Amino acid sequence: MRKTILLIVLLLSFLGHGQVLDPVKWNTTVEKLSDKEYKLVSTASIQQGWHLYSQNVPENGPIPTTFKYDVVKGSFKLNGTTAEKEGHIIEDPIFRMKIKYFENSTVFEQRILVSSKISSVKAVVEFMVCDDSRCMPPTEVDLIFNLEKAKIIAQPITSTQQTTVISDSIIKEKDTASIEQHENNTIKPIVSNDVKAENKKENGLLGIFFIAFLSGFAALLTPCVFPMIPMTVSFFTKQSQNKAVGIKNAIIYGVCIIVIYVLLGTAVTGIFGADALNALATNVWFNIIFFLLLVIFAVSFLGAFEIMLPNSWSNKVDSQADRGGLVGIFFMALALAIVSFSCTGPIVGTLLVQAASKGGIAPIIGMFGFSLAIALPFALFAAFPGWLNSLPKSGGWLNTVKVVLGFLELALAFKFLSQADLVMQTHLLEREVFLAIWIAVFGTLALYLFGKITLPHDSPLNHISVGRLSLGLVVLSFTIYMIPGLWGAPLNLISAFPPPQDYSESPYGVGSSKGGSPASAHTDVPEGAHLLAPHDIVAFDDYDKGLAYAKKVGKPVMLDFTGWACVNCRKMEQNVWPDPKILSMLKNDVVLISLYVDDKRDLASSEVVESKLRPGKQLKYIGQKWSELQTIKYKANSQPFYVLMDHSGENLTEPVAYTPNIEEFQSWLKKGVSQFKK
Repeated sequence: MRKTILLIVLLLSFLGHGQVLDPVKWNTTVEKLSDKEYKLVSTASIQQGWHLYSQNVPENGPIPTTFKYDVVKGSFKLNGTTAEKEGHIIEDPIFRMKIKYFENSTVFEQRILVSSKISSVKAVVEFMVCDDSRCMPPTEVDLIFNLEKAKIIAQPITSTQQTTVISDSIIKEKDTASIEQHENNTIKPIVSNDVKAENKKENGLLGIFFIAFLSGFAALLTPCVFPMIPMTVSFFTKQSQNKAVGIKNAIIYGVCIIVIYVLLGTAVTGIFGADALNALATNVWFNIIFFLLLVIFAVSFLGAFEIMLPNSWSNKVDSQADRGGLVGIFFMALALAIVSFSCTGPIVGTLLVQAASKGGIAPIIGMFGFSLAIALPFALFAAFPGWLNSLPKSGGWLNTVKVVLGFLELALAFKFLSQADLVMQTHLLEREVFLAIWIAVFGTLALYLFGKITLPHDSPLNHISVGRLSLGLVVLSFTIYMIPGLWGAPLNLISAFPPPQDYSESPYGVGSSKGGSPASAHTDVPEGAHLLAPHDIVAFDDYDKGLAYAKKVGKPVMLDFTGWACVNCRKMEQNVWPDPKILSMLKNDVVLISLYVDDKRDLASSEVVESKLRPGKQLKYIGQKWSELQTIKYKANSQPFYVLMDHSGENLTEPVAYTPNIEEFQSWLKKGVSQFKK
């Protein structure tokens, strides 16, 4: 009887709000592929209803799963990147981005090349899991891979899983139970949602091809390439024995152009890896460097200077072109690529980075689309030489195309700088600043198209053509469209480019009667607090300061255990808190203390202590401190999690988690506030 009662009590404790959750279990195993090569397999068993995020998550999204392997110098090296399954891809309504996650179970695989005798490999994994109503804080788990118990594999298994790049990370060993049931999953044909994910991937490649084709067409209309069309086609038709041979040679010339650029895309993919550039595209320093490169390219397009490859290169290639035959035609195509580099180089460089951010064979597809747009005119005009008479004559309009591309390069450059700023959270390029720069860039472009501004290589302009006027009107309309964004307009047409609305210098919009920022809009914000815009809720992010203020004003405390990447926290703040009755209570009846469990800022040296939950590990970050407080004191570790307490830290009512029902959350607030005694 006593055992039965104890069992019931334990069961009830697990069902309560104060449950400490552990929805993901990690197992490890090792496969020996050869004397030197091993495959480290990490299996995540995920409880029903929970989902684990992918290693590759867009910026400003949830915390990705990341691995870091403890590479002892000279013992082994990583062979490639950590592979993962296809998973499921959803359009997240809160983050407004496509996010990939896994359910039930998934497997991550990392190949290593061993250079000295070792018995095991240590690693650490950091991950985040959510269900439909709550999210766990970022969790680190240690993993150990026992090489001495490796399963010998005769031939490497070909997997259909997607290889993705990981950032600095590592993993934890718990139980080395058999994972054979999961091994089957890694080599099964992908079906259901995975097929949809593959279709989306194919659609992404089609998008890259289309953008690349348009980029090639833009490059075709530059002064470095366009004049080459009639010159080169005339050369083939006059030098060939007959028209048929001339057409054949021009087609071969076009194919050689495609081969050259596709080889460039293949080289980029082969040297850096199918997905390594994807990691670079999200790297802070890479984004800063590419911002500087694009600015240089833009200034070159605007006419400040020319970017040229060494003349010796073109001279050597020209000498080879005189050999004739297929070899000679190939070197003529190579000469075109080198001579036109000052115009095509910036476009190709931008395109390669954009394509590389998609991973896989996207750089190859991008270069194919780009080169196809350049090669087609040579083949078509060779087949129909009469069309050459219909081509517009070379002139000042070619420089106009080049200048327009320069303005576009300049605008795109700030997208890369914005990405670096978002990752570093420096708030130097917030939404208003970004939009102001774009408004200035496109506004200046409109003035240029209308002939109000001239640049160094422009021809005298007595009048503007209908086409130039039309393009100017489009650019001016786009500029005017962006202006309301300074006042908080969503700007859905360009939502992928500027920083998100909450990454803003003026949460209320420039010129709002509330002022440029929450702090400037209110003079009564207590020390150590800030205002949550746009609701103007006074909130503390430090427990001690918030509690001291609550004692001073004689109000109960509402602890808000939250996270920057917590989806359901944002749902509560956007859908529940703005209700007038709840908003009034949050402003007037409680002192709100928001504790971010994923805050990666370093703790002060005086606050660095040993973790009580993980002996031997130190608490390094502010978020770890709040996460441990929630777990130890409230026996809960998921967010959002709300606690109403008095000044001695005693609960006024039972804590609650995600509560999307407004009436229910209001009732909880009222009950807690009514229990407070000053």
